[in-house]
Amino acid sequence: MNQKVKFLNSQNSTFFATVRQRVEVHFKEKSVSKHANGAMWRKAFFYITIALTLYLLILSNQFSVWAMFGFAVLLGVCNAGLGFNVCHDAIHGSFSGNSKLNKALSFIFHFIGASPYVWNLTHNVVHHTYTNIPGHDEDIEIAPGLIRLDPEEKVNQIQRFQHLYAFGLYSLASLSWVFRKDYVKFFQKKIGQHPTVNHPKQEYFNLFFYKALYYCLYILVPLLVLDITWWQLVIGFLGLHLAEGLVMGLVFQLAHVVEGTDFPVPNEQGNIEEAWAAHQMRTTANFATRSKLMGFLLGGLNQQIEHHLFPKVCHIHYPALAGIIKQTAREFNLPYIENLTFFQALQSHYRMLKKFGPEAYQSQLKAVPIQVL
Repeated sequence: MNQKVKFLNSQNSTFFATVRQRVEVHFKEKSVSKHANGAMWRKAFFYITIALTLYLLILSNQFSVWAMFGFAVLLGVCNAGLGFNVCHDAIHGSFSGNSKLNKALSFIFHFIGASPYVWNLTHNVVHHTYTNIPGHDEDIEIAPGLIRLDPEEKVNQIQRFQHLYAFGLYSLASLSWVFRKDYVKFFQKKIGQHPTVNHPKQEYFNLFFYKALYYCLYILVPLLVLDITWWQLVIGFLGLHLAEGLVMGLVFQLAHVVEGTDFPVPNEQGNIEEAWAAHQMRTTANFATRSKLMGFLLGGLNQQIEHHLFPKVCHIHYPALAGIIKQTAREFNLPYIENLTFFQALQSHYRMLKKFGPEAYQSQLKAVPIQVL
């Protein structure tokens, strides 16, 4: 699949124009900024402070190895939250109207082991444009050959059991990000079907320098400072990243790979016969939007519908936009997919793993013609 995807809006839908105008009216009538408010700044301060505190508590060398392991696991969870709540908005340019401030906050991404530049390419440019389109959105290509989330992909024998091991593989997401993913994405010729050539020279330096800095802060410094063995350090490092990876993997999948979401395939000309915004409504899902705790922990990633339509709006405002978008979608006969709780979304994703794994494998077997001797 080499063609470039185009969204044609063949039905001349005015859904996005309508919902965008209503959202603009909302902000104007409320006289509030689309960017961070006081509550958002307090969230940012909380996550940055907790992450730094946990890191320093570990380096203080004043606790038992079990306590330090617990701190490491908590730090992994907190780092995921820091990425969700601060870096994600900053890289989208929605945290602040000041681009320099957004860039400064996005640099925090380096300190949780990821490249903000590569994330911008893979997430902001590719995923947000080609959501759930096989061969274009690499977010549904988690572990090729092991996890099948692409209905166009042939099912292999291993994938019959993906519903049993997928969550374990999600836990490896953070480790892969730190040691493999950013390098691979940076140097491959294209992400999905989006060319990735002519990176700025500064980004070559940033990739290697900040990766090296991360390895020093999380591996070399603890090894030199702490009164532990190298294998205890490895266990703590793995605990941190397995916790971080599981949180990241689950949250990302519950927004796009649940029952009701589509995986549209372009026609032979590479066209999607629908407007981009309508496509987002069919490929994106919310979950646990009524939970203030989920809203605080997940940085608006549980409100992916609002985020995909308005990525330049800070996530702190998504609850206020939800009613506007839901009502407008209803008027235009578009779906507004949501699971009421985190566990309902988790169960729905599990059923999708079974659908794309063992159930698809059985259907594939039945479709093979029987050889008559």
